[in-house]
Amino acid sequence: MIPSNPIDLPTILESSTSRQASPPAFLWKLWIYTNYDCNLKCSYCVAKSGPNVPRRALGMENVRRLVDEAVELGFEHIFFTGGEPFLLNEMYDMLAYSSARIKTTVLTNAMLLRGARLEKLCAVANKNLIVQVSLDGGRPEDHDAYRGPGTWEKTVEGIKLLQVAGFRVRLGTTETPVNSAHLHKLCEFHRSIGILDEDHFIRPLAKRGYSREGLELGMGNLVPEITVNLDGVFWHPLSTDADMQVSKQIFPLASAVERITQQLEAIAVTGSVPLMTFT
Repeated sequence: MIPSNPIDLPTILESSTSRQASPPAFLWKLWIYTNYDCNLKCSYCVAKSGPNVPRRALGMENVRRLVDEAVELGFEHIFFTGGEPFLLNEMYDMLAYSSARIKTTVLTNAMLLRGARLEKLCAVANKNLIVQVSLDGGRPEDHDAYRGPGTWEKTVEGIKLLQVAGFRVRLGTTETPVNSAHLHKLCEFHRSIGILDEDHFIRPLAKRGYSREGLELGMGNLVPEITVNLDGVFWHPLSTDADMQVSKQIFPLASAVERITQQLEAIAVTGSVPLMTFT
């Protein structure tokens, strides 16, 4: 398993102020919120997604332009998230367009990837396309506590179907008070089904969205990973709340990149997060 490190800000600040020729680490990833509706309503969802949540779909035209601009800017990886992305009929076209140009990962609960949906995903499969599935335990009780009864079984079935179809599957785990003492069982489980430790990522529970417990995280202690939804550009995929917004304009993406660079430099100088104004 690979624990995520959401607060290693000094390393990123150093790279952003050194003016190296290569892009700093935070430019390597672009996160795209394709939609906010979901087949689940997880009690800790930072995006406040659920079955009755408005879709707020970003749309194929915006995704195509984002991919083009990200490639031009030197990004190395694009992540598609939601909501549940596979509720969208155009998700497959989005993944095909992106993965033809750049390494691409789509985040999913894997519960819908059966039948026609799985066939459509297989039709766009290539070496650049990775599927990351949310799995919080090696036992149903560790996963279902936050995601709902019966979800572990359906998610594991989805993982195995993806593996049979030839996909590289990564796992994303949120560490919670329920599963924290049992993460070793999850590691034993994913190894038993052929998922390597390098493809397992663990992140802490954050007090955002629906969650009423976890770490208090924001621009002051999160390494930026540029994130886009229909409302604009945000500091990090953890949250598209107003306090994390960088710009209300999606395009050009380069403008948001520059604002984030300036913000990091201000943090390095002042040790605090200055207020941002929107134009």
